[in-house]
Amino acid sequence: MENIRLYLKESYNELIHHVTWPTWPELFSSAKLVIIATVIFAVVIFLIDLVSKSLTTTLYSL
Repeated sequence: MENIRLYLKESYNELIHHVTWPTWPELFSSAKLVIIATVIFAVVIFLIDLVSKSLTTTLYSL
């Protein structure tokens, strides 16, 4: 039980005194980057799906 208490105490101390939290502008900038990357990946996957569907349809129609 003492080990768990020590772990929790040290974890709390680490979060409060040693972790560098991002500022709101940094967080907002990172969020914009994630959203843009997600949209780009979604478009790429959509295009791959479209080509794959087209190839499959052509192949089955032969």
